[in-house]
Amino acid sequence: MGKEPLRKDKTCLNCNYTVKERFCPNCGQENTETRKSFYHIFSHFFKDFTHYDNAFWRTIYNLLFKPAALSKAYMSGKRLYYLDPIRLYIFISFITFFIISVFPNEIEKINIPSVEKSTSQTNIPSIDSLHIERRGIDGLTKIGVLSQDNNDTIKKLLKETKEINSKGIINLGFKNINELDSLQKSGAENIKVNSAKNYFLKKWLTIEEELTEEEIFMEFSESFSHNFPKVLFIYMPIFAFILWLFNNKKKYYYFDHAIFTLHYFAFLLIMILVLFFIDKLKPLLSMSPVLGWVHFSLKTLGILFMFYYFFPAHRRFYGDKFFLSFVKSTLVYLINLFVFSVILVLFSLYTYLNLN
Repeated sequence: MGKEPLRKDKTCLNCNYTVKERFCPNCGQENTETRKSFYHIFSHFFKDFTHYDNAFWRTIYNLLFKPAALSKAYMSGKRLYYLDPIRLYIFISFITFFIISVFPNEIEKINIPSVEKSTSQTNIPSIDSLHIERRGIDGLTKIGVLSQDNNDTIKKLLKETKEINSKGIINLGFKNINELDSLQKSGAENIKVNSAKNYFLKKWLTIEEELTEEEIFMEFSESFSHNFPKVLFIYMPIFAFILWLFNNKKKYYYFDHAIFTLHYFAFLLIMILVLFFIDKLKPLLSMSPVLGWVHFSLKTLGILFMFYYFFPAHRRFYGDKFFLSFVKSTLVYLINLFVFSVILVLFSLYTYLNLN
């Protein structure tokens, strides 16, 4: 960096301060030429990446195998040797969800061996080619598509359920929006719904009328996975707040709990990525029973490690005795599990009601 030519103008481009040497005494910016060669850009990027890479792997090692070590080091003032907690979380979050999103979703295909049609095989007409009166259950029985036993079974099911909604995800008590509007307009007072429920039902029925089940599933999955990182980021202050409730408020500020939370969530994201890759190895490891057990064992150990990690991390960071730390961390864990489940349900409902 010191071999780069200096500008003849001694005025700092960043703060307009007079630069007598190479670096501005006011802001620290180097007073070199602004136009750079490609070699300079490449070498500068390589040096920055190497420096970041060293700090990154050092941070990852301590994050995975030394619970709460990063949080304690940060709170003690050691903030240059490891990555900043916010930068660490943002980087890991980006890498994790980016890899998961671009990785192809493999759907196992069942190869059904083709069977040559015998000349004596009965040709069964397609449903669309039948007359309208033969498309019912009795009509399908007459042409041989359904046996009489199947006919009776289907009729019994129809009688018990009264109606089968083949498209609706959940039976809300209304077939469509027109029926809902009709009941709201001219129905009895005891069957009318309030404005909030009416809005919810209309949104739900609109989605079921405009989209097929496959389209609903695909759009819901895409929207849910796209916005899930935002849910985690929003939830972290709640997690830190619950920690604040259970620990010494004079000794630990909310900031301390937030640092612990950032590191803990970064650990969870790394483990989610590790489990994702282990799951992708399933077709390869399922080639033999031994490899299948290896895959199952690795996945089980990963899940157990995710669950176990919080307890030693909590005890080491807050310095409580074993039994007290176990009770507090268990309560914190269970409360967060319940709160996060509620948030996931609400987020799923919001995602569904906002499908295009």
